[in-house]
Amino acid sequence: MSSSKNILELFDKASKILEDYIILKKLRRTPERNYLLKLIYQRNDHFGADDLFLTVDKERFNISKATVYNSLELFLECGIITKHYLNNNTSIYEKAYGFKQHDHFICQECKKIIEFCDPRLYQIKKSLEEVLKVEINSHQLYLYGYCKDKKCKGKL
Repeated sequence: MSSSKNILELFDKASKILEDYIILKKLRRTPERNYLLKLIYQRNDHFGADDLFLTVDKERFNISKATVYNSLELFLECGIITKHYLNNNTSIYEKAYGFKQHDHFICQECKKIIEFCDPRLYQIKKSLEEVLKVEINSHQLYLYGYCKDKKCKGKL
């Protein structure tokens, strides 16, 4: 399966989740929300609300910044995107439907984000569930430091 076909399938399923949520919450269906969701599912990176608004503005689609922010909140509510809070009070987003749990390393100098998945974290989660007698259904782990990219001027 080609990756563009896979992205289209994920977008279609995320659209269905959004549609069902809109019906459940008795909200209005709007072409702006569908357009924004499509833009998000075409991306392969983390993005800020302003980044998304700039993309909309470049494509000359008439959507206000408020609509972008409100739509992102709606997408968060129904679980089709994820929001991350970086240590400098910046929020970034990424598509969530169809993507497995992962964690992030963030370079403090160049702001590069490296996603990783370590199975040992699953074992820690299971152990904590037993010890604390809880059920953990999600987590977010952020590691901050400096990358070793030659273009980055961070501390090595």
